[in-house]
Amino acid sequence: MQKLISLDELAEYLRLQRQTIYNWLYQGKISGIKVGGVWRFDRREIDSWIKTRRRPAKTGDK
Repeated sequence: MQKLISLDELAEYLRLQRQTIYNWLYQGKISGIKVGGVWRFDRREIDSWIKTRRRPAKTGDK
């Protein structure tokens, strides 16, 4: 079963401003579901999206 979270919960989870979430939605960077005029987000989908944004750590090799 999907765990849908609100825009406020997502902003808190990602530690971002609500406006940033709206911008990402309209830019197509993240996906959401509008339920009754209110945006909802699948927590698992967001977690997967975060994992795709990881960058490898730099090694201390010189």
